[in-house]
Amino acid sequence: MTQDDNRGGQPPQEPPKRGSMRFQDETTQARQPSLAEQRARQQALADQERQEALAAEAARAAEKKTSTKKKLLIGTGVTVGLVGLVATFYTVAKPENVTAVCTTKDEIVDNDQNCDENYVRSHGGYSSGGFFFIPIGGIGGPMQSYRYNYGGSGAIGQRVSGGSYDPPSSRANVSTKSGKTVQRGGFGISGKSGSGGSGKSGGS
Repeated sequence: MTQDDNRGGQPPQEPPKRGSMRFQDETTQARQPSLAEQRARQQALADQERQEALAAEAARAAEKKTSTKKKLLIGTGVTVGLVGLVATFYTVAKPENVTAVCTTKDEIVDNDQNCDENYVRSHGGYSSGGFFFIPIGGIGGPMQSYRYNYGGSGAIGQRVSGGSYDPPSSRANVSTKSGKTVQRGGFGISGKSGSGGSGKSGGS
């Protein structure tokens, strides 16, 4: 068996040549930018400087606004505090006016004199715990009790409407419809009766 021998035949093909690269040496000079490129670069620098200036101005404006807002808040807080303090002072200093109505134990409006301690004592009665006791039909008779209703209303003989049997604050000015002072307000100090009666006549 014979083998083919290529030695005497055609020469082998050469491999394809790869691309070549050119290198710049130190003698190569860089290409100068064109006029359009120079203008574009200058415009970019100018835009950047403008943006930085605007950002700095915005930061200064924001800081100034924050400082002004803080000052306004502080001033408003001080003003509100002073107004509240003054309002509280006048609320405490100015007494409330309350009308007292003399009623029976059945809550029927009666004559104011039946809740006047001087009148009650002069007719053989007495007062205790905010109640006034007067004997019916003269000394020695059965007792009829009376007491003040504060803030209520109604004509004599009618059931009292509204109000409370709890005495109001000592700051209140309490008086009857007839003008008798039951309690004169003023920081916890009660005054004397304006018609010769006792000073503070309490409720239940």
